[in-house]
Amino acid sequence: MPNFDAFFAGEELFAYKLFGAHKKDDGVEFTLWAPHAYKVEVVSSLDDWQGSYPMTKVDDRGIWYLYLSDTTFIYSYRYRIYKDEFTYHDKIDPYAFYSELRPANASCMYDLDYYKFDDYYYMNDRRLDYGSALNIYEVHLNGFKKGEGKLFSYREAKEELLPYVLENGFTHIELMPLFEHPFDGSWGYQATGFYSATSRYGTPYDLMDFINACHQKGIGVILDVVYAHFVKDDFGLINFDFAPLYEYGEAHLMKSEWDSYYFDLNSGPVISFLMSSANFFLKEYHIDGLRFDAVSHFIYHQGNKDKGDNLEGQAFIKRMNWMLKQIHPSCLLIAEDSSDYPSVTKAVPYGGLGFDYKWDLGWMNDTLKYYKMDHEYRKYHHNLLTFSMAYFYSERFLLPLSHDEVVHSKGTIIDKMFGTYEEKFHLCRNLFVYMFTHPGKKLNFMGNEMAMFREFDEKKELDWFLLKYPLHDSFARFFRDMSMIYRAYPAFYKYDFDYRYFRWIDADNNRQSIYSFIRMDDEYCFVIVLNMMPIAYEDYMLGVPYFGNYIEIMNSEKDIYSGCNMCNFKPLRTYKKANHGMPYSLKMRIAPFAGIIFRTKRKEKSIDKETKQKNKD
Repeated sequence: MPNFDAFFAGEELFAYKLFGAHKKDDGVEFTLWAPHAYKVEVVSSLDDWQGSYPMTKVDDRGIWYLYLSDTTFIYSYRYRIYKDEFTYHDKIDPYAFYSELRPANASCMYDLDYYKFDDYYYMNDRRLDYGSALNIYEVHLNGFKKGEGKLFSYREAKEELLPYVLENGFTHIELMPLFEHPFDGSWGYQATGFYSATSRYGTPYDLMDFINACHQKGIGVILDVVYAHFVKDDFGLINFDFAPLYEYGEAHLMKSEWDSYYFDLNSGPVISFLMSSANFFLKEYHIDGLRFDAVSHFIYHQGNKDKGDNLEGQAFIKRMNWMLKQIHPSCLLIAEDSSDYPSVTKAVPYGGLGFDYKWDLGWMNDTLKYYKMDHEYRKYHHNLLTFSMAYFYSERFLLPLSHDEVVHSKGTIIDKMFGTYEEKFHLCRNLFVYMFTHPGKKLNFMGNEMAMFREFDEKKELDWFLLKYPLHDSFARFFRDMSMIYRAYPAFYKYDFDYRYFRWIDADNNRQSIYSFIRMDDEYCFVIVLNMMPIAYEDYMLGVPYFGNYIEIMNSEKDIYSGCNMCNFKPLRTYKKANHGMPYSLKMRIAPFAGIIFRTKRKEKSIDKETKQKNKD
């Protein structure tokens, strides 16, 4: 059972059951932590904010309590916190489950117990398997589609977003932050309500119903969460009881680079508040995973390595991840971390931070830098696409092309590609062949799949009209096919983190700017060839590990993708000629900017004898 001693010790994961407003018998009980308050009252919309209900201090550590036996259900309320007999301010309930629609900001009564999930089989079968496919669609709900004369809703997401995700081969939806927040333009990253799913898109039951529907179709839901900092709006957590309570008291630790306030990670109650928020969404909403924003700020002071280790932040992350895993062993914990701190995905008992995956921002930066580059200069920067495999097995990485890459005048993914308008499509298809065949789990922001040129704007829906144009429509088909290939063949996900199932064929062909490598599983070997130049080859010879037929299962230059259709239409037969350190060779056609995938059956007499023997052992 949750208890106050654990709360103050920073060890409570169910603080939301101790604090906030809860129905009890025929009334409502309110519990608040405000140790510096002179007195506290509850004010409510029940009497048009005119009356007040005094709370009683029931614990010297600053716990205030009120029970209202009135059978009337109080809809919205605030805490009126007094500094002295005459000075007060009104604050939201930090533990409220629901909030008024902005620009209003009062907390709202909401009983979550009425909704009943029927996803038992999904939740019971859910496993944390690093060898499973993980193909994430990152979404800002109001930027996906516009509702009928209003904001897009959780209910509309159930009817429109979910089928779209299924159709395009994604395994998970990642929702950008849904914590209640005052400003639409913050996209949820400047939050006030850390238990309150934003009312912009509907009620908590609407969100639960959307998640339940996703689970019925086998789609997981990941929530982007922000626990490093909170917005400074006066009605929120800042200076909550006329003294720093949720934020640091020291000025040099208090403010973040986003003009917000860092949480005080020296405070046991604040640690319990944050850990309980994470547990709340995993338990009460059946969320499948959490993507933690700005993890580098937990690792280093203000996210800056030069300012030294943030020991309190590291201890907090380790404690939270460890404790969450005791209750939710199959949940996904994902770090958005731009630092080079080691062991982010190592288990806490072994000195790690305890995350399951880390965003590979190095891969993202190097990859986009390369694809932006003039073709003529690529031979001098060939290592940009090979460097990721030099460090890849140091963590469990997830490859992100996220919302961060399509905002703030950076240009969208396709707009980043070098070349003419048409060349951008050729290169962008090539990029996604590279991404889906590179080891690591996948994440794409909405719009990437249709090659949108307009940057993300939370006030506008995706440019759905683009699908009326052949180049965009064929690109969407290509992306969907790549997603399906990724999910269809375990070679592209089962052994992501086992070095024995990835091999470079030729990592050093900077003269022609052609990359080639192998992905394998227990049954198939796949040969991937990427041509980064506007040059065609009719008889390109490539070393391969197995004798037999190689079937082209993907060519980004097929005519159905608006390519030049210079493909390998018939199975290719190997030559008994060693090449690139491999025992056999293939002769193939390679179109300009082509991304090609060949498939063959694995045979015994090959380079993988050692691998099979190790598996037997």
